[in-house]
Amino acid sequence: MISKQFQLKQIDDVANELLQTQKSKTFCFFGQMGAGKTTLIKALVKKLGSADEVSSPTFGLVNEYHSPKGEVLAYHFDFYRINDETEAMDIGFEEYLASNTHVFIEWPELIPNLLPDDVNQVHIDIQDENTRHIRFSS
Repeated sequence: MISKQFQLKQIDDVANELLQTQKSKTFCFFGQMGAGKTTLIKALVKKLGSADEVSSPTFGLVNEYHSPKGEVLAYHFDFYRINDETEAMDIGFEEYLASNTHVFIEWPELIPNLLPDDVNQVHIDIQDENTRHIRFSS
């Protein structure tokens, strides 16, 4: 388990450390609004080699990020606005998980019964405007 404080300017180093210690390609991000979940996912997508613009898929539920050659590198889910797990099932969430591609999930606590057992859990807490505390278990 990784547990440490970091400055937002160190986000690329944190992303690199998470990718080096991952146990699976599925990451669940926990933290209050504004904690930096999307910012960390941006850094992870960049580390995977994508130049795509990363934004939170709050309204569309999922964004797809590609390599320069057009290969899918990651799927990014934001379940903040769903009402129940059925909505995730309706967009084919299980197929995304089975794709052997990185899957980054914001607000996973809203779909607990759909998550595989081997997810990487990333908890981010705000310490102050520029400092976060991260707990990562793989």
